[in-house]
Amino acid sequence: MSFRDPSLPREQRVRDLVSQLTLEEKCGQMLHEAKPIERLGIPAYNWWNEGLHGVARAGRATVFPQAINLGATFAPELIGRVASAIGDEGRAKYHAAAANDSRARYQGLTYWSPNVNIFRDPRWGRGHETYGEDPYLTGQLGCTFVGGLQGDDREHLKIAACAKHYAVHSGPEPLRHVFDVKVSDKDLHETYLPAFRSLVVDAGVMGVMGAYNRVDGHPCCAHPVLMDDILREQWQFDGYFTSDCWAIRDFHEHQKVTKNFTESAALAVKHGCDLNCGVSYDHLLEAIDEGLITEADIDVCVTRLMDIRVRLGMFDPEPEGRDWHAEAEAIVRKPEHTALACEAAQRSLVLLKNHDNILPLSRKDTRHMLLVGALATDVDVMLGNYFGTSSHVVTVYEGLAAAADVGCVIDYWKGCLLSTPNLNPHDWSLGTIAETQVVVAALGISPMLEGEEGEALASDATGDRPNLGLPPNQLQYLRDIREKTARHGKPLVVVLFGGSAICEPELDELADAILWVGYPGEQGGTAIADVIFGNVSPSGRLPFTWYESGSDLPPFDNYNMYPADQGGTGNGRTYRYFTGTPKFPFGYGLSYAPIRYASAKAAGPQHVEVELTNDGDRAVTETVQAYVRLTGASVPTPRWALAGLASVPVEAGASAIASIELSERALGVVGNDGVWSKHDGGTEVYVGPSSPISDTPETGQRVQLRG
Repeated sequence: MSFRDPSLPREQRVRDLVSQLTLEEKCGQMLHEAKPIERLGIPAYNWWNEGLHGVARAGRATVFPQAINLGATFAPELIGRVASAIGDEGRAKYHAAAANDSRARYQGLTYWSPNVNIFRDPRWGRGHETYGEDPYLTGQLGCTFVGGLQGDDREHLKIAACAKHYAVHSGPEPLRHVFDVKVSDKDLHETYLPAFRSLVVDAGVMGVMGAYNRVDGHPCCAHPVLMDDILREQWQFDGYFTSDCWAIRDFHEHQKVTKNFTESAALAVKHGCDLNCGVSYDHLLEAIDEGLITEADIDVCVTRLMDIRVRLGMFDPEPEGRDWHAEAEAIVRKPEHTALACEAAQRSLVLLKNHDNILPLSRKDTRHMLLVGALATDVDVMLGNYFGTSSHVVTVYEGLAAAADVGCVIDYWKGCLLSTPNLNPHDWSLGTIAETQVVVAALGISPMLEGEEGEALASDATGDRPNLGLPPNQLQYLRDIREKTARHGKPLVVVLFGGSAICEPELDELADAILWVGYPGEQGGTAIADVIFGNVSPSGRLPFTWYESGSDLPPFDNYNMYPADQGGTGNGRTYRYFTGTPKFPFGYGLSYAPIRYASAKAAGPQHVEVELTNDGDRAVTETVQAYVRLTGASVPTPRWALAGLASVPVEAGASAIASIELSERALGVVGNDGVWSKHDGGTEVYVGPSSPISDTPETGQRVQLRG
């Protein structure tokens, strides 16, 4: 059988395989639970696998920081290394499962990651699955993630990645099965599609998953513009397209664009949805019998699916006698991967406040610490969602206990619950504040309060966050801590968990230092302790705008990006369009050394350089960001847009040059028709440690690129 011969061209192998299948067998390959073809020796295969921040739901694996944490690193190269480790573990686990003829869900090689939706609104419960609110950052990190998973050889894939959820998908979560997003061509191509385009055109991602919702009347899994015109024709996508799970059923059950399963299945196939995660494609034969689709339509889809499986080596003869289980034992959660999970967590933590340089604490001099808070020993906040099984998840309590001096006393009291008041009227948790040197409070929100429909068990909004503040009981507890620490002159450090902004005005007033830690993965407690005790300097930056309050936001279900005076709604969305003043800007984050920016200059038509000087007494890595502002365009443009990045080590008392190549796409203009073109007007570049805010003192440098 030619399809089993690796020496033949891939296209020939795929044609040979498809030509041998009956119509019924072809249809059986278009469900996520692909049926076995025993007469050809092809076992069953389940396409549904998850790898958002580690091999998920498949047993033992390294749990890296959640995607929003990976976004906070602003470090594409690091994310590529993380994804490569995920791919290595996924490939090893696949072969170990196959050796035992185990073909269940989450044991395959087609990973439905990364999530490159734009986190446009902090109320969306699934925002922490993304890399944040910026299309350029999302595209850069997504591309290196895809490259790490898939490997360098497109003919012989390590893992097949999948960009999701295509497209214009970011809540509200309770409405995702019925919602019809209305979006302008300009917003579509300026905000919602660029990251997908990058993954398809630049990274060669092998899969794309359609979203649940509709866009301008058409379901995302059967969309003539998104799927036929843009994805296949304009971007020349040659991989496979899959529905989100049970999304095709929504066509007739919720969206009412078809009448039944048969019509829904036919509509999806006609627009190139090759794979159905769900059961709707059980009705493909009925659709053919009714003349809604033809066998030729089926052949197009099956050919694309089999092409992926050939690239993954599923039909290659395996070396005899190889002990795949032993290989998995050596690869999964190996020490290098654990160390990488810790490095990624360290680089994702964002220091938001550090009054009087409270941090870092001196390990030698810290003899008594009080650790309190609902999340100090919580495992869920380390894992996020879509996680694997780690044999050692390090909590804040464990991390601090391991890092502190052996003579340091650490008093631990939970003190408060996640989101409900304590029932016991007696609370002894703050009784040692008079004797302690520092109070560390682990507070915030968890995946119990924000997440996907059905996962956030403590949420009464199906995972979304209509209230962006701290849970009221935690806020009151924080007030109680502050009252006692102020009375005794003790500093208060807040370790703040959560996958999005916690818009709580009192938080800044009550805490001396605030360290946002997101959902930092299995080594999160170690990384937090490393930052608190100064083993590493924080270098993470906010991948989203931290608003003062929810009142700054337009209606949640409105997808317009621009402010009202430019055709949108309210103050606009994200740092690129928001006309108000945020609490913390996109890209913000403090370090343990003051870095001076100077002598910015244009070093070419798309190149800028800036000098960095470390005026502190310790070496740090500075996360340098370049933003562009276009003037003189005939249509509105973003106020500022991230266009380049660099992670630059700067020794104590020394200087270094940050050299940044600017994105060509960021230097162009998207018209009202959605078409990108080069910009002939003025271009200003801001290079600094965060996005600029016009009415606050700037620490970065501006340079005129043109105009």
